[in-house]
Amino acid sequence: MAAAVSLFCVGLLASQLAAQTTGAPAAAPDPKITQIDIVGLKRLIKPNGKPVLINFWATWCDPCREEYPDLVKIDDQYKGKIDFLTVSLDEATEKDTSIPKFLIEMKAEMPAYLLVTPNEEAAMAVVSRDWSGGLPFTILIDSKGGVIYSRQGKVKIDVLKAALEKSVGASAAPAQK
Repeated sequence: MAAAVSLFCVGLLASQLAAQTTGAPAAAPDPKITQIDIVGLKRLIKPNGKPVLINFWATWCDPCREEYPDLVKIDDQYKGKIDFLTVSLDEATEKDTSIPKFLIEMKAEMPAYLLVTPNEEAAMAVVSRDWSGGLPFTILIDSKGGVIYSRQGKVKIDVLKAALEKSVGASAAPAQK
C-alpha cells in the first residue's frame, strides 16, 4: 500500500513539474462558492471603501448564462477598482455541482456566493425595492452605499460601463470637506 501511495505521489509531482517546464498552465482550483443567508447578503451589499457590483444569477437562467462572459470581461477590466461579486440563486444542492462547473467554463474569478433563504421576498427587499425577482439582476452600489445602476434582465454593457466609470472616478476623487 505504501509503495502504491509513493508511486502516486511521484507521478503527481512529475506531472506538476512537466506542466511547469513545458509552460502548460496548471489546472485552476475549483471556484469557492460561499453559502450565505439574508444576514450574509446584508453584509455583502455594504461597500468597503470601493463601489460594489453584484450580479444575481442562476445556472438554469438562459439570459444569465448569455451575459456571463461580458461580466467576466467587466471583472477583468475593473479588478481592484471595484468589488465585484456574484450571487447564485440556484438550489443549495447545486453548490458543488452545476455552479462550480459553470464558473469554470466561464473562467470566472470574481467571488461567488449562493443565497439560501426561506424568504426570497425579504432577500429582494434587502437588495433593492426595484427588484421584482427576475433574473439576472445587477446592481452597482457606490462607495457610500448609494445605488448608481440597477437592472433586471441582461445588462446593457455600455450603460453599465458608463456607470462603472462614473463610480470609479467618484471613488478615486478626494473627499470634499
